[in-house]
Amino acid sequence: MGVPEHHVTGVAGLSRSAQLRALGNGVVPQQAAAALRLLLHRLDQGDT
Repeated sequence: MGVPEHHVTGVAGLSRSAQLRALGNGVVPQQAAAALRLLLHRLDQGDT
């Protein structure tokens, strides 16, 4: 997800469901970065 292992979930006693809730939409920043790279590449190529 782009963060070091146990960065969010390394809390003693945190249940699996609580870990998933804490992570939430953690993948979104990487998706946004990929979309921006794609859009910038298309702008550089003159595709609109």
